[in-house]
Amino acid sequence: MRSRIAKVHSARILFSPSESKPREGNVLAEDQIVQITPSAPGLTLPRAVSPQVVPEGAELDHPALYFNRELGWLDFNWRVLHQARDPRVPLLERVRFLAIAASNLDEFFQKRVGGLKRQEAAGVITLSRDGRQPADQLLLIRDAVLVMHRALSESWSGELKPLLRSEAGVMVSDYSELSGTQQAALRDFFRDHIYPVLTPLAVDPGHPFPFISNLSLSLAVVLRHPARDTLHFARVKVPTNTGRWLKVPESQHRFHFVPLEQVIRSSAEELFRGMELVSIHTFRFTRNADVGRGDDDEAEDLLALMSGELRERRFAPGVRLEVESDMPEQLRQLLLRELELGPEDVYESEGLLALSDCAELADLDLPKHRYTPWEPVVPEPFLHEGETEEEQNVFAIIRRGEILVHHPYDSFTASVQRLLEEAAGDPQVVAIKQTLYRTSENSPIVNALVRAAERGKQVAVLVEVSARFDEANNIGWAEVLEDAGVHVTYGVVGLKTHSKVTLIVRYEEGRPRTYCHVGTGNYHGRTARLYSDLGLLTCDREIGADLVNLFHFLTGYAPDQQYSRLVVAPREMRRTFEELIRREVEIQCEYGNGLIIAKLNALDDAGIIQELYRASQAGVRVDLIIRGHSRLRPGLPGYSENIRVRSILGRFLEHDRIFYFHNGGEPKIFIGSADWRQRNLNERVEAMVPVNNPALQRRLIGILDQAMADNRLAWELQPDGHYIQCHPAPGEPEINFQEQLMQSALERTQRGTQLWGTELS
Repeated sequence: MRSRIAKVHSARILFSPSESKPREGNVLAEDQIVQITPSAPGLTLPRAVSPQVVPEGAELDHPALYFNRELGWLDFNWRVLHQARDPRVPLLERVRFLAIAASNLDEFFQKRVGGLKRQEAAGVITLSRDGRQPADQLLLIRDAVLVMHRALSESWSGELKPLLRSEAGVMVSDYSELSGTQQAALRDFFRDHIYPVLTPLAVDPGHPFPFISNLSLSLAVVLRHPARDTLHFARVKVPTNTGRWLKVPESQHRFHFVPLEQVIRSSAEELFRGMELVSIHTFRFTRNADVGRGDDDEAEDLLALMSGELRERRFAPGVRLEVESDMPEQLRQLLLRELELGPEDVYESEGLLALSDCAELADLDLPKHRYTPWEPVVPEPFLHEGETEEEQNVFAIIRRGEILVHHPYDSFTASVQRLLEEAAGDPQVVAIKQTLYRTSENSPIVNALVRAAERGKQVAVLVEVSARFDEANNIGWAEVLEDAGVHVTYGVVGLKTHSKVTLIVRYEEGRPRTYCHVGTGNYHGRTARLYSDLGLLTCDREIGADLVNLFHFLTGYAPDQQYSRLVVAPREMRRTFEELIRREVEIQCEYGNGLIIAKLNALDDAGIIQELYRASQAGVRVDLIIRGHSRLRPGLPGYSENIRVRSILGRFLEHDRIFYFHNGGEPKIFIGSADWRQRNLNERVEAMVPVNNPALQRRLIGILDQAMADNRLAWELQPDGHYIQCHPAPGEPEINFQEQLMQSALERTQRGTQLWGTELS
C-alpha cells in the first residue's frame, strides 16, 4: 500500500511590514503561503510560484512544462528548513538544520542571484526554460526570499531558542537580559580580549568607505562630535577568532551564551572616546561569487587563472544587504550608496543575522538532543583481511569479487581509504592515478598519495581547482602534492572534471593488473560520514582499461578516447541515457513492462526531461528520487502522468546517483558522478560505471525500492510545484529509509554473509 500523503493548512506566514499584501505579480499568492507547522507530520510547503497552465497540444519544449530552476532550489531549502521545525528531529539537529538552511541561502545569493545579476547587467534577454528573463527571475526570487528570510528568523527566535532553554538547558540571552554582575564581567572580557582585536574604521574625507568582506558581520555606528555637532559614520567588523557565542560568566547554567556583537555594542563607547554614540546597528553584506572566469582556451596557466578569480571574487559586486529592521533609513541609504546596491537588495531581520552560526550551538555536548551516534560498519569482505592466504590484503579481497560500498553505512576508512593506504605501501604497486574534486583538511587520501610518490611510485592526480568554494583549498593541496613529486594537472580546458575515480596499477605474475574505484562522491573522509555515496571496487580488466584511457584524456591529449564499459561525459553520456530511455519505450510498446528508476541530486536538462515525457506518454513507469530541484513537472495528464518525483531529506545528505533501467528483465544499472543536469552532461568530465554483478544489482534495486517506500523522510512533488510530506496511512508502519539502511548494514556485518558476487577471472 502506498503511504497516505497528508496536506496540512495552518496559520500562514505573514509578509514583512513593507510587504503587508502581495504586490501585483507577487509569486506567493496568499493561499499558497503555509506555515511550517511543527506539530504536523505531513504538510504542504510554500511554493515559490504557480506554474503556467499547459495549453492543449503543447509541444514538449513549451515553457509551461518546466519549473523554474532557481525557484526550485528555494523549494528545496524549504524542505531543509522544515527539518528545523519538525519535533520528531532531535533538538540540536533541528538547530543544525536551521544553520544549514541559512548557509544554503547565503550560497544561493552568491551563486544563483549573483549569476542572474551579471546576466541582467550584461543585457542578457535569453529566456530560461520556463520562459523568463533574468530580471523576471530576480523579481520572483525577491518575493520568495522575503518569506523564507522571515521564516528563518522566526524559527530561531520564536521556536528553537525557547526550546533550547526549556528542554536542553541552553540559554542564549540578549545582553540586556543579563545581570549587572554578568554584564560587568563581560565588559572586562571585552577590554582584555576583544578591544585589542577590533579595528574601527571611520568614514570622512581622509578615510574612504572601508572594504566589507563577503558574509562578514559588521556594526554600523553613527557618532556625533560634541564640539562641532556633526554626525559621522564608522564601521566595526565583528571578529571571528572568539566564535559567535560568548559564554556568560557567573551563570548557574552550564551552557549560557550571548552573541558577540551585542557585547561589542554594549561597550562601543570605549572605541570612540570623546564622541557621542547616536546609534549602532548590525548589518551583513553578501558578494557575488559568480565572477567571470575568462576564457580557459585563452589562458596559459589555469592555476594562475583560478588564483586570479579568487582575488576578483574578494572584490566582487554585492548582491544582498541584511540589516536589523530598526536601522534608520538614512543609515540604510548610506550603506546602499557605498555598497552600490538598490533597495531591492535589502533584507530586514527582526532578530539575529547570520543564523548559519547556529551550527556552533548544534555541536554542544548534549547527546540526548542529538541523533543516536552512527559508526559506519566495516564492509563484510574487509572484516577478515589478513586471516587467510586468499584474503592477505585488500587486492586479494577485490580479486574475489566486485565490492559495492555505500557510505556512510559502510565505512569509507575501512574500504576506499584502506585501498589507497595499502597501495601507497605495497611494493608491487607501480602507479596510482586519482581525480580530486574536494577533500578534507589533513586528508588521509592526500597523505597516502604523498607517501606513494615518496616511495618512487608514479602518482598522477587531477586536482579540479575550479570546484566552487574549494578553489583555494584545492590549490593548496595541489602544491603539497607537487612538492612531493606527484604529477598534478589542474583540469581539462573548457571542462570541469567532476568524475570520482581512482586507478591503481599493480604488477602480479609479471604483468600489470588494474584495481579501480568509481564512485558518486568526493574523496573526503568527513563528508563520507554525512553524505550517502556509492562506490564500486573492482579489478575488472575492461573497466581498468577504460580508466587508463580516461586518465590519458585527463592528463594528456586524447579527445577521441574510446571506452568499452565506462560511460563518460561529455563524449557519450547523453547519448547513452537517451538510448536507454528509448529502449524502455520500445519494451513498453512490445511487452508493457517499461520501467525507469533514478536517484540523483537534481534534474534540469531539457533533453532528458523531454525523453522522460515521451517515455511517460508511451506508458513507461518512471520513478525519480531527486534530493534537490527538478524542472520536470510530474503528473501532468498527457505528458507525465506516469512519472513520480520524490525528495528524501534526513540525517544524511542524499548524494548518491543510481540509474536503473528494467530492460525487459535484464537490468541496466549505473552509478557515478553525474546528475541529469545540462552542466553534467555537456560541461563536465563525468564517469558512470555499469554494475553487472546480479547480487550487487539486487542490492541497488533494493535501495531504490526502499527509497520509494519511505513515508518518514520523503516529500512528493505535485504537478503544481508543491512538495507534500509523506506520512503513514492509518495502521501502516513508519518506514524511515535511512534507518533501514543503517539496520541493513549492521545485519550484513553481523551475519557475515557474502553479498559481494563471485570471483572475477
